[in-house]
Amino acid sequence: MQPCDLLLAEMALQPAGLVDTYQGCPHLGTISDPDLKSPPNPAERVKRRDRLFRRMFAPMATFIAISCVVSEGTHLLWIDAPWWWHHSTVAAIGTGGMLAAFILADTISRNIARPLRELVKFAERTGQGESGPHIHINEASELSVLARAFNRMSDRLAAQISQIDEERDQLRAILDGMVEGVLALDGEQRVLFANDRALALLDLSTTRRPEGRRLWEMVRQRPLIDAVTQAMMGPDPVRRELEWPGTTARSLTVHAARLPFSPEGQSRGAVVVLHDTSELRRLERLRQDFVANVSHELKTPLSVIKICAETLKDGAMDDLVERGRFIDQVIQQSERLSYLIVDLLSLARIESGDEIMTPQAVPLQRAMATCRERLRERADARRQTIELNGTDKVCEAWVDEEALTQILDNLVDNAVKYTPEGGLILISWNAEEETVQFSVRDNGIGIPAQDLLRIFERFYRVDKARSRELGGTGLGLAIVKHMVQSQRGTITATSEIGKGTCFTITLPRA
Repeated sequence: MQPCDLLLAEMALQPAGLVDTYQGCPHLGTISDPDLKSPPNPAERVKRRDRLFRRMFAPMATFIAISCVVSEGTHLLWIDAPWWWHHSTVAAIGTGGMLAAFILADTISRNIARPLRELVKFAERTGQGESGPHIHINEASELSVLARAFNRMSDRLAAQISQIDEERDQLRAILDGMVEGVLALDGEQRVLFANDRALALLDLSTTRRPEGRRLWEMVRQRPLIDAVTQAMMGPDPVRRELEWPGTTARSLTVHAARLPFSPEGQSRGAVVVLHDTSELRRLERLRQDFVANVSHELKTPLSVIKICAETLKDGAMDDLVERGRFIDQVIQQSERLSYLIVDLLSLARIESGDEIMTPQAVPLQRAMATCRERLRERADARRQTIELNGTDKVCEAWVDEEALTQILDNLVDNAVKYTPEGGLILISWNAEEETVQFSVRDNGIGIPAQDLLRIFERFYRVDKARSRELGGTGLGLAIVKHMVQSQRGTITATSEIGKGTCFTITLPRA
């Protein structure tokens, strides 16, 4: 797995772990304390204040009672007065002390209980996910310093949560915008996170999110499950090439890597990155086919030339009749090689973008008439008729004139080759608001439906023997397709066996 893939995939665990437990703060986790979950209870607040009052009043009352006893003993021993006067004095002092202690304890308990209730409310609101709550306590209160510290803590916590939210959204946007699919799994192969691309590649439903479900419950492909299991059990990343038989068959490259173990030594899971390599595999097959086809196309004429040269060398030079036939074969195959090389070079220039195109306004009627004149001799030799049918005589296309000439020559030449003697070739054109269309239609042998989708491939021939006999290189329609696309146009083909073929080209209008 590439380092960037592993980094992005491991980061995918973060949004998965930030569970939206609370409306205001999705990052605090699940509160386990039932006192913070339950709403404030007025009776409980009264009980807490009463307990505080008793804890303050009891020591005061005890001290006053002891003082009264000591005072009464002192009066009896040292002050000469009637006994009832001693009792009355001590009772008055005790009653006044008790009343003062009661008032003082009640006042102190109320003053302390009120800010304490504010602190409890703050803790409850923070625990329930509220972002940035503040405590408002009188500056004269002994707990005002603690309240200000709580407020600063709340502000910092709100700022950190806001930053985490922003980073989470950015990370999710990055992962959802990736062309690769990313899966984050826990130690039991439950899905913690999956981006949209992963859902598309694995043919998973987008309406039901996969988070929380086991991978093997959703994906019943043993090679993928084995790759993930092997990655979680070993220290090295695992790479697999898979042929995915989904609704759309595709080739997938799977990179699976285990995440580092937790401090407790438990597996944290794995990340899986999926690459769609279908287009790459298709291009590899095209390259292999192209090399094989070029080799074959070059080998055939070279073999004929070699055989003719060896035959002439071995004595055929003295036979005037056979010598001419062999020399004609050498010339014919040399021309075939020349046409093939020219077409290959032309196709390479078009595909590479090195071909210099100069779009200009080209009247279609003039281009069609010129093309008919160039190929009239070949059509007359087969007693064929080339007709022009234009609905707009001043119709002009915005196209490179040389490219248009090559497109027309290839299409009309193919029509002449594959139309029987005495056939008809119709070239027609018309104009739309922003485009022009022209078509080349014949009443020739036609193209089977299974071959119609591949006729624009390089070296593809419907009838290989007949095509070589007529001198085709197998590159004409491929060149036409790339020429049309280089002019910002489109080409389509329709055909019916025994009734003919029609090629339609759409180009920008001048």
